[in-house]
Amino acid sequence: MTGAPASAAGGSPSAKGAAGAPGAPGGAKPVRAGKLGAAAVNQASLWNIANILTMIRLVLVPGFVALMLADGGYDPAMRAWAWAAFAVAMITDIFDGHLARTYNLVTDFGKIADPIADKAIMGAALICLSYLGDLPWWVTGVILGRELGITLLRFVVIRFGVIPASRGGKLKTLVQGTAVGMYVLALTGPLASLRFWVMAVAVVLTVVTGLDYVRQAIVLRRSGLAARLAAAEEAEW
Repeated sequence: MTGAPASAAGGSPSAKGAAGAPGAPGGAKPVRAGKLGAAAVNQASLWNIANILTMIRLVLVPGFVALMLADGGYDPAMRAWAWAAFAVAMITDIFDGHLARTYNLVTDFGKIADPIADKAIMGAALICLSYLGDLPWWVTGVILGRELGITLLRFVVIRFGVIPASRGGKLKTLVQGTAVGMYVLALTGPLASLRFWVMAVAVVLTVVTGLDYVRQAIVLRRSGLAARLAAAEEAEW
């Protein structure tokens, strides 16, 4: 569904003239109906599958924290349930963005809520793990600092353009989610040792991709300023 019907959205020039002509029967009603129809479509689009998945992720955050901290945070069964909640959140993160782009379900709510949901579940997991002593606080600080810093950087340079998600960034998200998930589970033996190295790779990717985003932001800003200067000089001529 792409919006209001053609007659409500504007239609042909002749139709618009007839509808808006003085003295035409009910001339103002089609315009009002068109506005109301468009508003109804926009309001309905909020409840699409992509946004519902994002809302599920937001709801999972407090449930995940409660499961992680239940019985002092060291009950293997509760940690397994916490891992399940974390895994669902990570999976829905993959699908909601794909669905929104593929089926044109992008909304203002989704643009704001999706990154918040991503940072919320990852931040909750890292903070809980550090609080329980399973993960050093500096690791949590590096990952969360990078995520918040890059998000702010995107907003700063958005007037010059959008920094696209890179393959390195996607790989970072995958390795980061895998590492945190392994720490959420109460693993022992070789798997407990393996998760240390997976987290080490995640931290390295976090730093490297963060620096790359900073480089892209600097290049984007410089090119944007140069384009504006060139346009201003051309306008003077």
